[in-house]
Amino acid sequence: MSDLAKNYDPASLEPRWYAEWTERGYFHADAQAPKAPFAIVIPPPNVTGVLHMGHALGCTIEDIFTRWKRMAAYNAMWLPGTDHAGIATQMVVERQLKAEEGKSRHDIGREAFLERVWAWRSKSGGTILEQLKKLGCSLDWDRLKFTMEPQYSAAVTEAFVRLHDEGLIYRARRLINWCVSCRTALSDLEVDYDEGAQGELYEFAYPLLDGSGEIVIATTRPETMLGDTAVAVHPDDPRHRAKIGKRIRNPLTGYEFAVIGDPVLVDPKFGTGAVKVTPAHDPNDFESGQRNGLEMISIFDEAGVVTAAGGPFAGLDRFAARKAVKARLKELGLERGSKPHVHAVGHCQRCETVVEPMLSTQWFVKMEPLAKPAIEAVEQGRTRFVPESWSKTYFHWMRNIRDWCISRQLWWGHRIPAWTCAACQHITVARTAPAACAKCQAPAASLSQDPDVLDTWFSSWLWPFATLGWPEETRELKTFYPTTVLDTGYDILFFWVARMMMAGLHFMKKVPFRTVYLHTMVTDEKGEKMSKVKGNTIDPVEIISRFGADALRFALAWQTNQAAQGKNIKFSVSNVEDARRFATKIWNATRFALMNLEGFDAERFADRMADGPDGVELDLPERWILSRVQRAVEAVDQALEDYRIADAAQAAYHFVWNELCDWYIELAKAALAREPADAERRWRVQGTLVSALETAMRLLHPFMPFLTEEIWQQLPKPSGAPQSIMITLYPVRDLRAIDDASEASMALVQKVIVALRQIRAEKTIASSARITAILAVGDDYKRTILDGYKHLIAEQARCGVVRIRRVGSSTSPAYMDGPAATAMASDVEVVVPLEGLVDPEVERAKLAKERASLVSDRDYLAKKLANPRFVANARPEAVEKDRAKLLELDAALVRLEAAIERLGQQVKPAASG
Repeated sequence: MSDLAKNYDPASLEPRWYAEWTERGYFHADAQAPKAPFAIVIPPPNVTGVLHMGHALGCTIEDIFTRWKRMAAYNAMWLPGTDHAGIATQMVVERQLKAEEGKSRHDIGREAFLERVWAWRSKSGGTILEQLKKLGCSLDWDRLKFTMEPQYSAAVTEAFVRLHDEGLIYRARRLINWCVSCRTALSDLEVDYDEGAQGELYEFAYPLLDGSGEIVIATTRPETMLGDTAVAVHPDDPRHRAKIGKRIRNPLTGYEFAVIGDPVLVDPKFGTGAVKVTPAHDPNDFESGQRNGLEMISIFDEAGVVTAAGGPFAGLDRFAARKAVKARLKELGLERGSKPHVHAVGHCQRCETVVEPMLSTQWFVKMEPLAKPAIEAVEQGRTRFVPESWSKTYFHWMRNIRDWCISRQLWWGHRIPAWTCAACQHITVARTAPAACAKCQAPAASLSQDPDVLDTWFSSWLWPFATLGWPEETRELKTFYPTTVLDTGYDILFFWVARMMMAGLHFMKKVPFRTVYLHTMVTDEKGEKMSKVKGNTIDPVEIISRFGADALRFALAWQTNQAAQGKNIKFSVSNVEDARRFATKIWNATRFALMNLEGFDAERFADRMADGPDGVELDLPERWILSRVQRAVEAVDQALEDYRIADAAQAAYHFVWNELCDWYIELAKAALAREPADAERRWRVQGTLVSALETAMRLLHPFMPFLTEEIWQQLPKPSGAPQSIMITLYPVRDLRAIDDASEASMALVQKVIVALRQIRAEKTIASSARITAILAVGDDYKRTILDGYKHLIAEQARCGVVRIRRVGSSTSPAYMDGPAATAMASDVEVVVPLEGLVDPEVERAKLAKERASLVSDRDYLAKKLANPRFVANARPEAVEKDRAKLLELDAALVRLEAAIERLGQQVKPAASG
């Protein structure tokens, strides 16, 4: 009956099934459907992006949740999309333009450049979406969004205008982070700080104009003294108190300024106790400048080159200016030395250029009024973090939030909807280009739109609702907002998650998601961050081509508990190889089942099982495996409910590999071979095997969708079954099938079989040899079980004879004369006579060596427990554990010495501990 190929080949089946699912529309969620919604939005990858392991991890997690809930009868919607990625995309196209035509964007103009960007996006911007399909992501492709498409752009404009009208967006000249390479402003979150940068604390002197002396300054940036407009000291510092109010002339520029007292800016314990104040190029100095009414002199242009304000240093790059300023100060005799200094240096997150604090006119969002409701939402439990520890990080940032600089000096992005009037300089903010100035009524020809675009994150913070049609009140918005869960990396908790919380609560009056599941990064197997420079990147698409998407997905899912605990996932190809072996194991188990289903009637079995297993007279192995199926269903489902994805994957794996394949299929092989003429018994085994496999495939489907679909399609099913595993119901625990007694009985039988197999392995008994097994048990109930199922023991342990003996709880009977091997299976003593199976001399030497080891361990433990200090100071549970271990060792020695005695060797009993 098997149509499964002999070998598992994911490359042939995965594309076929993805195309089938897409064609049938299984990924699409109907907003009108009368089912409870489950909504999740993809963190939109950059349109420039290609799939990396971080994407693979996140999308595997999201697809597991989506497929699970879809099968659990939810109206599951996973929304796909890409982000326009302002700086990244512009840089890609600029480099392309330079390489192909030797031109800059300024050479061809804004309109022509944007046409080039759109053309690039049309040609290359969908790469990552096709790669997500290879991974098996069941995204609702009918709802594909792009942050620069017209509807979404309208939502961005609407958000800007509303916030501006509410006084939450404003334009101001303030100190901002400036990237001299990208030539744009950056928000605080777009600056990465190297906390251990090796720098220099350079000291120089400013002579006081009245000739009364000098004041020595310590600085890490001597070049910025070209823009100094004060020297600050602490008003209570006795070294400098008398200098407050005295004048200084900058020896390099001639600009005059005063010594001021500023207790906020100056720490008298640091350096010389005197601080140069450059309000236009340092955030703390800027605050001091505002407090003290200081002039703010910008000495660098957008490229980081010294302006005319720098006098003779104009035209020098900022770092070249540093060297030149130091040289000139030394010439003037004003240098006072230097020393190494470790400090924090900010770098552009995109290009890693050292960021320059610059005074610039930009647009800002007032964040504190938006942060307060978002803090309360988490405090009140309306949104929760998994793991919960991230809430502390969230609160810390939100309670110390600063206004957000949202304007960027780029061409690719959402252009700021603000127009400046040439006649009166009034700025009009509007949803569409105004026909006239709102203040002086000058015509549209007098109005010019702000050339800047919005920070990419300003569009991304609207993602959970703008993708559903906001600001229109759409059916999709009503059905799928708030979304159910957001999965993303912890590294964008502030960039994206916190901002979405603020935007969702402000514009929708509801949290954007009920749960935030934060995972960490995927590193190489040594724990090092993957990078092209290190050469340790692993391409998930290449992994898929080698092992299949299911293997990659399962390997990632297996390690997600680490991700949820804040530990990096150390990715190793060996884990994918293990997952591939698991897939092959399932494939081969299914082939065995399908080749042994002749005469099986799925319709009849389903009818008989409709009221539970009691409707069919099943033997112990069948009752056991059907009960274990339900235990696995309960464990997997509960783990998914608790966001313990790895636990869910491991529970499914344990059931399929260790119970279904390693035990039940082996038992079924024997049963099918034992009584081929007994059609009724054969039918029960066949039905149980199919039932267990079918349930296991549904259980595994969210993790390994392609493999499980292919196998599920091949399994016999009653009429009326769905067309695809995707639209079946996820397994739900059936209490009628849970059988504690059968599980206990089977566990006892399994322990005996395992003990017998261990004896065979330890004594290197030939696999063809049929051993005699003697089972000594004092419990009458257990004796009855073993007696009733000794045929199973004989089959699985390859026994010629299995004898059950009654024994008292403290009796150690002599079973026979001659050599024998013993083992304990719980409280059942398992004995195998070895005469004719092993070499007595070899066995005697082996037992003597084992006895010496046991005596050594027993004596060490006895000595440890005889030490009153240990017993008094150790944890009580540790002492009890050691005492129990000592009893086990004593019992093992008794059995071992009996075995040695049976071999005919006289040995002195071990000394009592």
